[in-house]
Amino acid sequence: MIIYRKAAQVRVRRSAFPEPPWWYATAVIPYGARRALPVAIDYLDLRASWSERMEVAVADDPRDGLERLATRLEPPVLIDAAEFSESIFRRGRDIAALLGEWRLPATMLVSTRGDVDDANADMIALAAWPVDLERLEMLAAGLEGRPWGMVVPVMFPATTDLGSLEALCRIAAGRGARFFASVSVELDATAKQAMARVLTLPDDEETYQSLFHADLEPVHVATERHVAALAAANGMADFIVPPGWPERTNWNAAILLTLTAARMLAMQSNTELAGTIARSARAVAALEKPVARIVEAASLSIVETLDEVSVDILTDWIAEGRSAFVERVNEQWRLRRDAGME
Repeated sequence: MIIYRKAAQVRVRRSAFPEPPWWYATAVIPYGARRALPVAIDYLDLRASWSERMEVAVADDPRDGLERLATRLEPPVLIDAAEFSESIFRRGRDIAALLGEWRLPATMLVSTRGDVDDANADMIALAAWPVDLERLEMLAAGLEGRPWGMVVPVMFPATTDLGSLEALCRIAAGRGARFFASVSVELDATAKQAMARVLTLPDDEETYQSLFHADLEPVHVATERHVAALAAANGMADFIVPPGWPERTNWNAAILLTLTAARMLAMQSNTELAGTIARSARAVAALEKPVARIVEAASLSIVETLDEVSVDILTDWIAEGRSAFVERVNEQWRLRRDAGME
């Protein structure tokens, strides 16, 4: 059972530097995090849970709350409007309209149980949960022609099936999605129990044992890499593209470095350098002067907090819109789970 109750204010979460997978500087959350059955995903904390009874808070007047915080809302903004509650209360749409008035670029997150009518934002991210292909095809058709992309919440075994991933990619590519990306979601004990019931896993002893007793991180990482390979093969970006990408801003520069470092760490490839690049990303996000202007006037090497590899990456990216180092990492990251199989 889901019970909705009006709450006084919209919730706001800030970040001083871009973090995967959403890259937001400000997240605006008009609903409580746990708002779906049988498995509810908290898309900001990337954690799934289950409860027989859920009480979902709904922001009473988001405009009033955000107007008092207007000077503290840093772009890019993420609006978490996933699940059926958005179809009822439409708070996400109200917030997107308000941010549009203020010219604050925003990504609006919706999901399978929501709807996309009048969902206008600089970027729309459609979370493919639950995996209802017919419903997702309908939503994708409604988004065609708008800036949007599909996000796959990776949760073993519900969204790690290769056939389902192929089908989701076809829907995204066929409807002009700009990205096809994944986010790894941790299942708590209650979510695993719900998953086992929904998918009747007791009939599959090996999968059941893996869900409750195995280390699922390797499966999740392999699935994320598979999703990235599918995206690249179908001409889509393999990460959640924020609004305003690829403008040569400090925030986007920090995203580029962070994404590269995160993939190196996940592959356990040159982890020491990856940690250094991640630290440089935070330094770039905190710079007062635009990195593009520093490159034009002199060189990023004058910024003492940046390592040589990060300087080279950003210099190439600002000049040419690409970096050979980043492309090599991305090519290594894009690995199909069925590579080499007939």
